[in-house]
Amino acid sequence: MKARHKRFGFIVVGLAGLGLAAWLTLNALDNNLSYFFSPTEVTENEGPKDHIRLGGLVEPGSLERGKELTVRFAVSDNAHKVNVEYTGILPDLFAEGQGVIAQGKMNANGVFVADEVLAKHDENYMPPEVAEALEKGHNQAVGAKN
Repeated sequence: MKARHKRFGFIVVGLAGLGLAAWLTLNALDNNLSYFFSPTEVTENEGPKDHIRLGGLVEPGSLERGKELTVRFAVSDNAHKVNVEYTGILPDLFAEGQGVIAQGKMNANGVFVADEVLAKHDENYMPPEVAEALEKGHNQAVGAKN
């Protein structure tokens, strides 16, 4: 076999190995990604039925503290709102009018029962996905009024 053919073989094997490594890396990252759905998407029954992440703004005036550590509030995207119930300690930055992501599932009564509640970590920061969902909800609400 000529040296030229050997080099070509090494290049092909190397590219195949590199492609396999890239595919394995991207596959592992995709399995760990966790997408969230806006209140509009949840009310329109988009997304999975079992366990989802709901993202939006805590509706001002909707926070109700119940017995023990149970808290009820509404999450809105300026077009639709979803009532959320959570039992546990809320993050320190949780407040009405602030961004929140709740992880859980819808119950038979149409209430989102959260296992975990995450509040945004900085008053100036909002994930691009949340900002896009809020803008989309705002545009739908404005279009519905016209």
